[in-house]
Amino acid sequence: MDYPWLSVSGFGAHIKSTQKHLIVQKKTGTDHYPLEQIKNLLVVGGHTISSTTISHLVKNGSCITFFDPDGTPIGSIKPYNDGKVEEIRKYQETIPRQRYAIALAQASAKSRLFAIERLQESQNVHLFYEGELEFLKKSEEELEYLIKLDEIRRLHKLTSDMYYEIMSRNMPPDLGFRRRTMRPQIDPVNAMLSFGYAMLFGNCYVAVIGARLDPDLGLMYEGKGSLVHDLIEPLKADMVDPIVFLLAKKTLVPTDFEITQDRCMLSDDVINTMMKAFYTSSLTDKVNEQVNNLYNAIRHNQEFKILY
Repeated sequence: MDYPWLSVSGFGAHIKSTQKHLIVQKKTGTDHYPLEQIKNLLVVGGHTISSTTISHLVKNGSCITFFDPDGTPIGSIKPYNDGKVEEIRKYQETIPRQRYAIALAQASAKSRLFAIERLQESQNVHLFYEGELEFLKKSEEELEYLIKLDEIRRLHKLTSDMYYEIMSRNMPPDLGFRRRTMRPQIDPVNAMLSFGYAMLFGNCYVAVIGARLDPDLGLMYEGKGSLVHDLIEPLKADMVDPIVFLLAKKTLVPTDFEITQDRCMLSDDVINTMMKAFYTSSLTDKVNEQVNNLYNAIRHNQEFKILY
């Protein structure tokens, strides 16, 4: 195991144990994990777990957290008088939010700039209007000198909005994608982006709970799930956007979506295609590493290495 948490996702697994090992039996095979290495078992979806296994884990000091299939947490079982969550929360509350927020905003800006440049090179197109590239590079540099979180958020949103507008220039005009919009979406590209980001959010939420971090105690964002939004922001341009933009550019046909009076609905085929592409990438490993890097930075005062 690379991380102190273990996630069992999907449906139909049988979770058993011996005195020293956790056993996860699936249709594809059986895996064994040392109990002492599991600090949080994450059960995502529908599986069976015996009461004996729960006892073995709790006696070993492990937590067990249950999630809906989309990554929404349902509840936890933890050892009596376990105070690790509260301990880690105190560390979260004392870190310099501004420094972490700047690092996240810079990583997000870099990831999106790289995405535009990769697309231009791979498809031999020119997407920047005059002055846009220079503005994006200058904005990334200016983030270092901002003092207030509101200023960081404002510049981050500005560069993000520019990124989507620039990428829209490579999309078929009849899809109606001009910029990133909030729900409900009325074009298929925005609808696919939202679906992809929701999958990324759910996967990251599971890992954040696994690390016993407070998902609502954000660094750049605020509110429910704010820390999860922080951590996935630098990952979107590499892990979700290429899947969406390739589908929109190459394979999307009118039967793949339906536009009603107030929203765009994706077909089951598009959703299944996105899920297959999403979960066959290195998604879980990259998300786990992102969360683990933050945990080590907060808990052990290490450098926060942000993946993008």
